[in-house]
Amino acid sequence: MLLTIDCGNTNTVFAVFDGDQERGLWRAATDAHRTADEYAVWLTQLMGLKNIATGDITAAIIANVVPSAEFELLALSRNYFNTEPLVVGDKSVKLDLKILIKRPEQVGADRLVNAVGAHQHHKGAMIVIDFGTATTFDIISAAGDYCGGVIAPGTNLSVEALCMAAAQLPRIAVGRPEKVIGDTTVSAMQSGIFWGYVSMVEGMVARIREEYGEPMIVVATGGLARMIADVTEVIDDVQGDLTMRGLVEIYHRNVEG
Repeated sequence: MLLTIDCGNTNTVFAVFDGDQERGLWRAATDAHRTADEYAVWLTQLMGLKNIATGDITAAIIANVVPSAEFELLALSRNYFNTEPLVVGDKSVKLDLKILIKRPEQVGADRLVNAVGAHQHHKGAMIVIDFGTATTFDIISAAGDYCGGVIAPGTNLSVEALCMAAAQLPRIAVGRPEKVIGDTTVSAMQSGIFWGYVSMVEGMVARIREEYGEPMIVVATGGLARMIADVTEVIDDVQGDLTMRGLVEIYHRNVEG
């Protein structure tokens, strides 16, 4: 079985695949100070609930955008699963896509993995929107190559910034308000965040399509993907496990290709 690890700025996601079948998926808050031993205690107990033993893991692959967390994730794979993991971004790991931007080394591993995963599901040019700590729009050509993108603050970052800058504004949970026009401070903030992000997504997709100059499929992933997709027609597909599926495909390309 394959252990896939996606270490993001907010959450670290672990999944186990038997071939292309997902056997289990678990999330933990990203903490660069968490040790391999702590990960192991937590993860192996959850795996046990799915009847997955540590000895069942024969390979691992990691996508990581938090450099300080990488050492312990490598140690987790080596010490507890007896496997040397593939790490997206290492020169030895092939992605089979071209990175067509000025500084290819600056593209986050998660964005490249999403490009691979999206290209497996859809043909043609694409915009991949990931609603994470940042909201990213990544442009993938019909050939599956990475062509650039857009990075905007994520919804939770926007809420935090608003609360920090305005002393009288409370912290709120991101959710879909019933009306655009708020009749309380909280409902006005909820509207600004939610409908503001919907408008940003719609406007950004329109501008990207116009600039790119050809039809583009829009694929969304991340925490708010389904909620946003339910209220706008610009999102064609929601893939909640896009990054994990991309990691599985990259593993296959390196082991079988």
